[in-house]
Amino acid sequence: MSLVASVLSAEKTTSAMTDLHAEEAAFLERVREFTEKEVLPKTREWEEACEFPQEIWPKLGKIGLLKILISRDNGGLGYSCQTYCEAIRLMAKADPALAMNLAAWNALSFAHLEKYGNDEQRKAYLPKIASGEWTLAWALTEPDAGSDARHVRTFATPNPDKPGWYKLNGSKMFITNGGNADLIIVIARVDEKNLTAFLVEKSNPGYHFKERLHTVGVSASNTVAFDLKDADGWHTPCTFEEAISFLFRGRLGIGAMALGIAEKAFELAVEYSKHREQFGRRLCDMQSVQNMIADSAMELEASRLLVKNGAHLEDLGLPIAKEASYAKLFASETANRVTDRALQIHGGRGMWKEFLVEKLWRDAKLCEIGEGASEIQRLVIAKSILK
Repeated sequence: MSLVASVLSAEKTTSAMTDLHAEEAAFLERVREFTEKEVLPKTREWEEACEFPQEIWPKLGKIGLLKILISRDNGGLGYSCQTYCEAIRLMAKADPALAMNLAAWNALSFAHLEKYGNDEQRKAYLPKIASGEWTLAWALTEPDAGSDARHVRTFATPNPDKPGWYKLNGSKMFITNGGNADLIIVIARVDEKNLTAFLVEKSNPGYHFKERLHTVGVSASNTVAFDLKDADGWHTPCTFEEAISFLFRGRLGIGAMALGIAEKAFELAVEYSKHREQFGRRLCDMQSVQNMIADSAMELEASRLLVKNGAHLEDLGLPIAKEASYAKLFASETANRVTDRALQIHGGRGMWKEFLVEKLWRDAKLCEIGEGASEIQRLVIAKSILK
């Protein structure tokens, strides 16, 4: 059995440990087919355009990728967190930027609206979001508030003429899919101590696009900065802690994204090493290359288990702050190591855009930064142990 076949066999064995329902397994098979036929062949085209085509969202909605975690009562699939992570992993093997958008969409934006939105808000937005007619973004980061989330300065003032509505003023940046989003969930403060969340439609006169932020990786994602000037915000009553609690599940999604990137790079590197010859030998017959392949295979397996464990605990309704940080931290750093090794195995061709490995190498870096940088994950882990 070839090394790639062994890894894929191990992947299937590990996947079987999740005990997914037959319906979830069938859904993931549809996702796999969709990513291989509709996404992977276009990943370079989308990167060069720095944009996804608008028709991608209804396609994603049709197969259920926009409502994986949403309850059936609210028109969603009601699937497990394990299924969500598997779907993100599969998408990341085809297009990491789209995987990142889906991770934020499902775990942060849509989940927030379902849990903290009132009946009127859910009725107004959920159907359009689930179908892909409307797109979503989640806005926390500001020019002076990234890892230090409590330093958010966007301020919300009650609108005396419209109960439940506020006027928002401030700036946001590094907002994933912010340029495409029809509806944005904005984190803002109501006084010097308390923060909460608001629904802001991009068509709102108070929304002012500032700039598109072009990034070295995941560049098809429409990441933007924008200002809010007396923008109407529809309050979704929750505390700051409740609003950002979705980050834990979101971190599992980024861990799954990192895993998918690393798996794809690993597969490409193994195949390349079996066909490329130097000094009269295949690369895969050289011990230095075998060492890189062995280290990558081991770290991939550890990443799979950490992501699956965190998702399993989430499905049991148990706290996952520490486990989500384990998964995101290890998988994201693994993705950077594995893509770096894969590029090294490709040699000069690894730097050539004719080879996908260089794109995966660039895309992987986001996983160490988005939804809490590696340093933040280490703080979360340490605090959970030392408390």
